[in-house]
Amino acid sequence: MEKELVLLIGGPGTGKTTILKKLISLGYCCYPEISREVTQQAKNNGVDQLFLEKPLLFSELLLEGRVKQYQNALLEPHQTVFIDRGIPDVLAYMKYIGDNYPSSFEKMCHEYKYSKIFVLPPWEEIYVSDDERYENYDEAKIIYSHLIETYQKYGYQLIEVPKDAVEARVDFILNSLNNDR
Repeated sequence: MEKELVLLIGGPGTGKTTILKKLISLGYCCYPEISREVTQQAKNNGVDQLFLEKPLLFSELLLEGRVKQYQNALLEPHQTVFIDRGIPDVLAYMKYIGDNYPSSFEKMCHEYKYSKIFVLPPWEEIYVSDDERYENYDEAKIIYSHLIETYQKYGYQLIEVPKDAVEARVDFILNSLNNDR
């Protein structure tokens, strides 16, 4: 059986991190979102919002980190690895802000392919803003639409995770994976 690299995608504040934490508690191998790490590192260097101030640099760092995550995930002894956001997210966010990016970004989307993509739709009742999440809920909905468009452009079939309790969402994801095996 081939290794499965499973992505959780969605706009900000849709519950991806909560689902990943639940999957970890169940013994699954999970890779967290790295944009918070990149943002915090920039803040430590005196740049309050790297994505807003230097979006291309932020995106290059993010792309580099996501490629590294992908490569590391392939080396995991686990059959299935869950990852919070993937390489195409970088392009979706660049489109969101209306910025250009080098063709190498698209090349990465073609080179590094994921097994399954679970998408979490905007959900206002659970949306929370924080120090690293600068988007409001309306902006999160726009980002979501860019994510859908970008992943579909690269040929992915997106599986929408229903709005429900975290346990039900995790069950939905695991059942979807098991039904495809």
